[in-house]
Amino acid sequence: RAPWRLATSPPHRKRPNKMDQDWKPVVLTKKKPTGGMNGVPKSADAARRMGLQVDTVKKQGAGYNAQRMGKLENETEELSHAKVEGAVKKAIMQGRLAKKMTQAQLAQQINEKPQIIQEYESGKAIPNQQILSKLERILGVKLRGLK
Repeated sequence: RAPWRLATSPPHRKRPNKMDQDWKPVVLTKKKPTGGMNGVPKSADAARRMGLQVDTVKKQGAGYNAQRMGKLENETEELSHAKVEGAVKKAIMQGRLAKKMTQAQLAQQINEKPQIIQEYESGKAIPNQQILSKLERILGVKLRGLK
């Protein structure tokens, strides 16, 4: 053993006694705001609650988003997507039935989901030239240019 190390604890360290503990309650409080304009509310609602008179001014053109929203509100034109024409719907359905195929089988032939064929036959789909050309090739029916 090294001569400077002792086997016992140093005498200045005293084991804490339960009676030596501090049992006084500690009260934590919120720090009050300092500086600034004391007594003057920062929001209009706070001023109204205090009974002060409040004037509000609406900002005009408060940024890009407000300008866009104004344009949208003033818009009168009804906009909608192009849908599949009635003649195209019928041609797809008749061509599929002539080949004795189900919607699922036709969809598999053109590598699309069955839901796509269902949308085209119901007229809800937005026309896609690639899908129309695939349907023309498989069904042997002209679809583009029909009204």
